[in-house]
Amino acid sequence: MFENLTQRLGRTLRNLRGQGRLTEDNIKDTLREVRMALLEADVALPVVRNFIEQIKTRAVGQEVMQSLTPGQALIGVVHSELVTLMGEANEDLNLAMRPPAVVLMAGLQGSGKTTTVAKLARFLRERKKKSVMVASCDIYRPAAIDQLRTLALEVGCEFFPSTPQDNPVDIARNALDQARKRYMDVVITDTAGRLHVDADMMQEIKQIHAALNPIETLFVVDSMTGQDAANSAKAFHEALPLTGVVLTKTDGDARGGAALAIRHITGKPIKFLGVGEKTDALEPFHPDRVASRILGMGDVLTLIEEASRNVDQDKALQMVEKLKKGKGFDLEDLRDQVRQMKKMGGMAGILEKIPGMDGLTEKMKGKIDDREFVRMEAMINSMTPQERRFPDVIKGSRKRRIATGSGTQVQDVNKLLKQFQQTQKMMKQMKKRGGLMDMLKSIRG
Repeated sequence: MFENLTQRLGRTLRNLRGQGRLTEDNIKDTLREVRMALLEADVALPVVRNFIEQIKTRAVGQEVMQSLTPGQALIGVVHSELVTLMGEANEDLNLAMRPPAVVLMAGLQGSGKTTTVAKLARFLRERKKKSVMVASCDIYRPAAIDQLRTLALEVGCEFFPSTPQDNPVDIARNALDQARKRYMDVVITDTAGRLHVDADMMQEIKQIHAALNPIETLFVVDSMTGQDAANSAKAFHEALPLTGVVLTKTDGDARGGAALAIRHITGKPIKFLGVGEKTDALEPFHPDRVASRILGMGDVLTLIEEASRNVDQDKALQMVEKLKKGKGFDLEDLRDQVRQMKKMGGMAGILEKIPGMDGLTEKMKGKIDDREFVRMEAMINSMTPQERRFPDVIKGSRKRRIATGSGTQVQDVNKLLKQFQQTQKMMKQMKKRGGLMDMLKSIRG
C-alpha cells in the first residue's frame, strides 16, 4: 500500500534533506509535487487542497524558515500533517460494556465483509483474549452463511446457525440472546451487502442496528475503489451511527488514496487494515506509523510487534545455543528461518519497515520474490531428515528426487544449496569478533 505515493514523495522530499536554506519558491515547487502525488494516489481534491494549505501555512511561517535544518523541518511538517489527516492516533475497539459487546459490520457487496468478520474474531480471540460468537444476517448472497460457518471453524470462534429462510432482524436478536446464555464477550454480526447503496439495504441494516444497539458499527470498504470508498463511507455514515472504518485489500492497493481521505470526509477513524487474504491478515491502523512508511522512514514499532508475535522465541534461543556450542547451521534451521520470515510478511515486507531502507528497497524490488521462500520450503520438505542435517550427501540422483518431489528443477535445488552455503558462512562470521558488522557490510554491498 502507498507504493506509488511513497516513490513520488520520496523523490520530492529527498532533495530537501541536505538543504541549508529554503525559500518560498522551492517550498512552492515542493508542495506542487506533493499535490500531484496525492492526486495520483486518488485522494479527493478538497482533501488535497486542505492538506496543502495546512502545510503551506506552517512551512512559510517561522516553524520551517527559522529552523537550523529547514529541509528536515519541512519533511517533519508533512509527516505531522499526514498523521493529522489520517486521525492522530490508533483508536481501538470500544468493548467497555457489560458482555456481550456487539459489533455490527456494514458495507457493500465484494468489500470483504464476511472475511473481515472472521479476521476480527481471530484478532479479538488471540490478541485480546475474548470469547467471540459470529452470526450472519446475509440471507441474499448464495453460501454467505456457509462461508462464515467455515471461517468461524478456522479461527476457533462460536458460530450462530441461521438459514436463508430466516428474517435478518430475528437472526440478529436470536444470536445476541444465545451469546448472553453462553456468556460470550463479543458478538460480531455480518450483514448483507449490495452492489451499490440502496433504500432497501439501508432500511434493513437500520432495523438490525435498532435491534442490537451495537457498541461498535464498523464500515468495511475495499481500499482499491479509491475515492468511491470515501463516498460510500459517507453514505453509510449518514444512515448509520458509524464508529469506525475497516479498509480491506490494502495489500493490492498501491495508491492508498482511501486511507488518506476517509477520516477527513466521514470524521470516523480507520480502526483496522486488511493486509492479505488469510484470517490473520488484519492490523490495527496507526496513523503515525503509516505516515512514516509513506515518507520512507520505516515502521520499527510494527516490525517489533510482528516479531514478538510471529517469531518462536524458544526456537530462536535453541538456535543461539546451537551456534554457541559450535554445532552447524543446517537445512532444518534454514526452513525455520524461512517460515518465520513468511509470517512477518516476507523480505519485502520487512525491508519497508526498516528506517532508511526505502532507497535500498527500490533497488532490490526486482530481485526480491517472496514466492522463492515457498519454493525453498517445498524443496527442504522433499528432503529426508538425514539430507536436511547433512546437506553434503545431496548429489545427482538425490537432487533429481528432491526436484521432482517439490515440483521444481534440479537447477533450483543447486541454487538452494548454494544459498544455504552462503548462509552457513554468514553464521560462522557472526561468531567471530566484529563478524556482525562485516556481515552487514557484505549484505549492503
